[in-house]
Amino acid sequence: MTQRPPKDLHVNAPHRAATDRYDAMRYRRSGRSGLVLPAVSLGLWQNFGDETPLAVQRAIIRTAFDRGVTHIDLANNYGPPPGAAEKNFGRIFAEDLRPYRDELLISTKAGYDMWPGPYGEWGSRKYLLASLDASLKRMGLDYVDIFYSHRFDPDTPLEETMGALDTAVRSGRALYAGISSYSAERTREAVEIMRSLGTPIAIHQPSYSMFNRWIEEGLLDTADELGLGVVAFSPLAQGLLTSKYLNGVPEDARAARPGSFDRSLITDQMLERLRGLDEIARSRGQSLAQLALSWALRDDRVTSVLVGARTVDQLVDNLAAVDGAELSASEIAAIDRYAVDAGLNLWARSSES
Repeated sequence: MTQRPPKDLHVNAPHRAATDRYDAMRYRRSGRSGLVLPAVSLGLWQNFGDETPLAVQRAIIRTAFDRGVTHIDLANNYGPPPGAAEKNFGRIFAEDLRPYRDELLISTKAGYDMWPGPYGEWGSRKYLLASLDASLKRMGLDYVDIFYSHRFDPDTPLEETMGALDTAVRSGRALYAGISSYSAERTREAVEIMRSLGTPIAIHQPSYSMFNRWIEEGLLDTADELGLGVVAFSPLAQGLLTSKYLNGVPEDARAARPGSFDRSLITDQMLERLRGLDEIARSRGQSLAQLALSWALRDDRVTSVLVGARTVDQLVDNLAAVDGAELSASEIAAIDRYAVDAGLNLWARSSES
């Protein structure tokens, strides 16, 4: 069903940001850098391609900024089609957010398949810098705040990949360098290379959720030791950790459509886990999604969690997680009964290299 923008959303009117936009959001420092991020950031991986009306995208982005979400995360291949999310964001930025550029933290990434041929993916210098230039053009930006190597490339020397990040920063096309889905060992190697070049890595972006806890087995400790921030993507397990699946798979859910979400994950055992977590959430006066975000943020080594949103209401519900009470030891123990690996780490291959 086609979504309609809120009635009071004047698409062609310039946006006037809420004057109280920084009053409710909490902010965390990214490791030992000068970078500060909102506890909840907005990711444009899903719902910001050409299949979603631009007015809906605009409403979500406006609402996010009005509630203190200063960090908007993209990648070159977000869509569909690839590049569409950056292009759509660029239009919204030009019409709504350009006056607020210095208040915004905009990130993008390159590493996955983007165009045909041998230079359209992975971690070569040619691909990364060409991709960054294309991303800047699509978004209408002079620079991004963070440019990430989206995945480790086992066939390209890490010195080459990191050298490209160094060039991106030194040339002014990015302010900070980051890596995504790198193992603890590769993270350490990347940090050492970048330090030798004089351009430190500021941040790591791994997947992390109640059902995908791989970063607890070394990466969090490594990031903390090296002074890196951690931005967790997919903290809601691609929507699994929401009320949407408590009674099975609805027709409009992502699991009902072809794509990255495997419908076979919704087993009786999974439903039992979800309902157990939902009961804990309700006892705290939270939605399941809010509990999942509060849980991911319970560790102060996690700088921010990235949420996607299909509607403004979803976004507002997610942002309310920052208002939740701190999880008690007994609540964390109760959550641990259900928060076990569920085979959701689609990015494991990169982090195992």
